[in-house]
Amino acid sequence: MSLASAELQLDSVGKTFGRHRALVGVSAVFSPGKISAILGPNGAGKSTLLGILATLVRPSTGTIRWGNELLGPTAPGRAAIGYVGHEPGLYGDLGAFDNLKLFGGLYGKAVDPKVILEKVGLSHVDPLAPVRTYSRGMQQRLALARALLHEPAILLFDEPSAALDPAGASWLSEQLVLQRQAGRIVIVVTHDLDAVAPLTDHLTILRRGRLAHHAPITTTLTGVDLRRIYTETTGACT
Repeated sequence: MSLASAELQLDSVGKTFGRHRALVGVSAVFSPGKISAILGPNGAGKSTLLGILATLVRPSTGTIRWGNELLGPTAPGRAAIGYVGHEPGLYGDLGAFDNLKLFGGLYGKAVDPKVILEKVGLSHVDPLAPVRTYSRGMQQRLALARALLHEPAILLFDEPSAALDPAGASWLSEQLVLQRQAGRIVIVVTHDLDAVAPLTDHLTILRRGRLAHHAPITTTLTGVDLRRIYTETTGACT
């Protein structure tokens, strides 16, 4: 089985920071061609879990397997992960062209920045202007372009719609659907239940570092539906 068609499996994953247990015994499975939403109150361990999946944070206990490969900082499969965090992960003093060329070089990929910018709706921007002068929405689009440069099989998003206007949020939803259709494992950590509800194929909810809900979604959800599940599972309101 190729990694591109393999499931991502967590077995009893835990993470401790000093005396604080951020994650406790999390076992879960994420499948290709699915959008998996990870929800939970603040401090539930969502971003820590995403960091572990991105191999940016080492788990204190447990394992992560992608197919037959043990996933970690030195695993070959790490190169097939795309990650968009709270911050866009771009060099603010460089322009869009130079950012894309730089990240493409890190992956040994020859890239055509102009074509890539067109794909993410940035063909109108000045590609030489420092990225720090771009709006938050423009930076988020460029961050997605950066994450897709090496055609990853796993895409991880941490609050991707934060600070986006309605048009940007709609664009992001379209992009998530396209990545699902491409057969990628798409995992989204978010507090925006209305935006993620109709896209969700699989729902994971964390509560106090523990897995409180982990199941496929068999019907299209509304924001109201997702809030009900969330509230019943966590006891918290959104």
